[in-house]
Amino acid sequence: METHMVNIITMPPDFSERPELLVVGSATRGFRPCPATMEWLKSLSPFDLEGTMVAAFDTRIALPSIKNGILRWLVKTGGFAAADIQRGLVKGGGAVVTPSTGFEVSDREGPLLKGELERAYNWGSTIGAKALDRVVMH
Repeated sequence: METHMVNIITMPPDFSERPELLVVGSATRGFRPCPATMEWLKSLSPFDLEGTMVAAFDTRIALPSIKNGILRWLVKTGGFAAADIQRGLVKGGGAVVTPSTGFEVSDREGPLLKGELERAYNWGSTIGAKALDRVVMH
């Protein structure tokens, strides 16, 4: 399976060739994906991703690192970007290959917390295995 990494800003909503697998990630900003990601997701029509396996992830602040209890509660109840990304991909016709997830960062711009790179590797390996199974079976 050929792979490409593309910045969401340059990603066309309509594909000349539909990808077999599309993984979309974003930093969580105000409980949501970054504005460019939200704009791209909203531009998808219900059939743009038909037949495409999709997965979503975000980066997020670790809840235990938020010292203010009210702010921690707001973040916990407000949610994270991955759920919105996955919803948008499904609305565009994508088939979820594995549940969305988030990877914790120590600050607004990172870095990933200890152990998160390994979690990301394992999550990506799961996606790859499921995608390969699906491609081989078809």
